[in-house]
Amino acid sequence: MNCKVRVMPSGHEFTVQAGESVLDAALRQGVTLPYGCRNGTCGSCKGKVVAGQVEYGDTPPVALSDEERAQGMALFCQARPLGDVTIEAQATLVGDFPVKKLPARVAKKELLAPDVVRLYLKLPAAVRLQFLAGQYIDFLLPDGRYRSFSLANAPHDDEFIELHVRHVDKGEFTEYVFDHMKEKTMVRIEGPRGDFYLREDSPRPMIFVAGGTGFAPIKGIIEHAFAAGIGRPMHLYWGARATVDLYLKELPQSWVQEYANFRYTAVLSAPAASDDWRGPTGFVHETLVVDYPDLSGYDVYAAGPPAMVRATRDACVAHGLPAEQFFSDPFEFAPDALAKQQQQAQT
Repeated sequence: MNCKVRVMPSGHEFTVQAGESVLDAALRQGVTLPYGCRNGTCGSCKGKVVAGQVEYGDTPPVALSDEERAQGMALFCQARPLGDVTIEAQATLVGDFPVKKLPARVAKKELLAPDVVRLYLKLPAAVRLQFLAGQYIDFLLPDGRYRSFSLANAPHDDEFIELHVRHVDKGEFTEYVFDHMKEKTMVRIEGPRGDFYLREDSPRPMIFVAGGTGFAPIKGIIEHAFAAGIGRPMHLYWGARATVDLYLKELPQSWVQEYANFRYTAVLSAPAASDDWRGPTGFVHETLVVDYPDLSGYDVYAAGPPAMVRATRDACVAHGLPAEQFFSDPFEFAPDALAKQQQQAQT
């Protein structure tokens, strides 16, 4: 049986499914409550149950004393409502989360394509990074430089930080990631940053355009939309050179099977002969505007190489999309050697 949670003093409301914790349900529906470890040990999610009751199963959470329970306090990362409840906590729908510097460990490194690896980063046990789907983090390098990568996971799925890293020719950091970074390597990160995120208050259908590893933030946004139960139509266009560059192509195909409101179109600019490609070819934005000649009633989200993002924006605006309904995350890939030369020229 589903239960309703009302948050005071903000007045936010959301639904909790059977067996789901208050915090998990809130994050799934885009309501952010304070939290840290998500396992009941840090106490960051502690708040008060004003009306109704919650339970914890057989094992009481470590960070909640019997005295606090008697006073109506609860740990929302563990608490499961027994019916409709009203709680006191600070809640935001789209929050300006504090930017933090954090240590992290490389938990897993996985080759997805010849030039793309997926990194899973693990934060310390009692720490979680609060973020909006689609935002990015920076790797802090020892010499003071930084490298930015979009978060590929959704906020409700935050046991690990997921990143998709493409190898950049003469890119010092990406060469290090591919050739030298090992599992268990310690790194320092800073985030979250960026204003590329889902506008949940919009009633309009959504079109997503990914170029290469621009799929990463869009993946996070789409998975958040599914988890939040957003029923608006969604259409993903993923542009790549050949099928090998669609490095997680089974994932959007599975979304098509699972969600009636989701569509997926891959567009290849230079398919290999072995691809036996029968789908659309050329530039991804050209296929988009053929399918949608009037974009006045849509929201468009684009992420990937800057040239692709600019071309998509220009084409969409030319086909009726209001400029304020275009949201983007252009990926700037400047080789380190070139970046150093530019810095020296400016000093």
